[in-house]
Amino acid sequence: MPAAVEVDSGLNTTDLLERQVAENPNNVLFGRQLTPGEWTDVSAASFREDVVALAKGLIAKGIDTGDRVAIMAATRYEWTLLDFAIWYAGGITVPIYETSSPSQIAWIVEDAGVKLVFAETDSHAKAVDRAITQEKLDSVEHLLTIDSEDLNELRSSGGYIADDEVESRRAAANLDDLSTIIYTSGTTGKPKGCELTHGNFVELSLNGTASLSEAINSRSSTVLFIPLAHVFARFISVICVAAGARVGHTSDIKDLVDDLGTFKPSFLLAVPRVFEKIYNAAMMKAEGDGKGKIFQKAAQTAIDYSTAEQDGKAGLGLKLKHALFDKLVYSKLRARMGGEVKFAVSGGSPLGARLGHFFHGVGLHVMEGYGLTETTAPLTVNTPTATKIGSVGQPLPGSAVKIADDGEILGKGVCVFRGYRNRPDLADDTFTDDGWYRTGDIGFLDDQGYLSITGRKKEILVTAAGKNIAPAQLEDQIRADAIVSQVVVVGDGKPFVAALITLDPETLPAWLQRQGIPEDTPMGDLIKNQTIIDHVQSVVDKANESVSRAESIRTFRLLEEDFTIDSGHLTPSMKIRRADVMKDYSEVVEDLYAQASEARSEKP
Repeated sequence: MPAAVEVDSGLNTTDLLERQVAENPNNVLFGRQLTPGEWTDVSAASFREDVVALAKGLIAKGIDTGDRVAIMAATRYEWTLLDFAIWYAGGITVPIYETSSPSQIAWIVEDAGVKLVFAETDSHAKAVDRAITQEKLDSVEHLLTIDSEDLNELRSSGGYIADDEVESRRAAANLDDLSTIIYTSGTTGKPKGCELTHGNFVELSLNGTASLSEAINSRSSTVLFIPLAHVFARFISVICVAAGARVGHTSDIKDLVDDLGTFKPSFLLAVPRVFEKIYNAAMMKAEGDGKGKIFQKAAQTAIDYSTAEQDGKAGLGLKLKHALFDKLVYSKLRARMGGEVKFAVSGGSPLGARLGHFFHGVGLHVMEGYGLTETTAPLTVNTPTATKIGSVGQPLPGSAVKIADDGEILGKGVCVFRGYRNRPDLADDTFTDDGWYRTGDIGFLDDQGYLSITGRKKEILVTAAGKNIAPAQLEDQIRADAIVSQVVVVGDGKPFVAALITLDPETLPAWLQRQGIPEDTPMGDLIKNQTIIDHVQSVVDKANESVSRAESIRTFRLLEEDFTIDSGHLTPSMKIRRADVMKDYSEVVEDLYAQASEARSEKP
């Protein structure tokens, strides 16, 4: 897709804020939540003023042009504030996930050569200090805590720095200069530092606003709740500044529904698991209120309506049925999301056509996209004017996609990073001879240029019979069930395909109540309960209908413990760390196949 905007090579990410201040200094860029339910507006001019004050403090602390400054914090207003302050001081931002262990912190700090670290809380600061002490890291000169007086002291300490000094630092970088080093959370091995340039953010944001202007503009707003350390939220925070959209922040997902109700965003961004939970929570509530059948009919009508509308075949009867359910069901669901949400951006993993059609049918246009840290988030995305549900959209302007002979998705354009920090040895594996980035994902393009993802190249399983299996297709369908939390399909080198499945502790109690099973039943007993086993088997059977018998799941094992970020089995963006699961549950997998083999041999 050709670029929609010609970008001056001398620009950098700070110019996006400068433009906002010049065009409309009173435009509200942020809603800052100082007390629950109350949002204080922060104008473009006020935000810039604070950014400059903090940038002066950083300069006073000895931060020079090109120095790396790390932020280890949950998603909050100060994250973006410090991000821009670092850029205004001429620095390079290095995000660290708040859930990172001392060894992970040490690796990032050492590899990036971090000079100053912002930690959110005392516990975060202690983890950073432990990492620095244990590994004897000498690059870090300052460790500041956000939840203290450190930021106010930083503002005060830079009072003597001249405005001209900040302006000189701010304006020095151009599109080719490094803006951030984002370490991939990684599903295998040590994190690699993706070097993203100012051009990656600026060109992608300006081209993105051209495609997404109906959803992201100066009249729109959103609440960020996924980690700003992740490239997805980070890109949205930058494109919102470019578009002049209002942004709020929620660090605790438990407060999300309340915050949506008071902030009333016009668009959201989330990983598919969040949309699955919204759907499942609505379904469980309806069933708990004795309205399960009504919800099921409403859900199917939403899917049918969206599908028919996409095909241009929505008849009068379906439209009337849809209008009825809009009053009875859909309006209440939209109200739970603040009442004003019209668009949502989904990324991180496949959403699935069924959920995409459901949300579109209830009045929420979910724009599913695809990208990686290495592509500054979106390489492709469905837009308000060009959507094909079930796909991840067309390339954004300035970006290109093609499919290699082996099915791998290759990317090129303004979004693609310049390489991994300190890893020139990976260049040949990362890029083709003619400069295309190897994504590692498998997919296909249709005749209209819409991309669909079928699996991860490294996650393709090969059974003992030589059958290639893409786990994602089965996993996504099973995980969509109300009481299922996570699924890992196994079978590499095995005689058939099986699965490890965990139950969702959030939705399980309401489901148990309706089945007459005590809610306080220990998980160890629940995974042996025949009612639950039979339910999960029916979910697996339904998923199996979408694949051949050789690809189908023949048996599964319910696990007592869920896969979580804290357990090390999920990345911060909720992707399965397949290698870690296989390592930690290797005995379970072997026992699963041994029992299946024994059961088969006992058959007459």
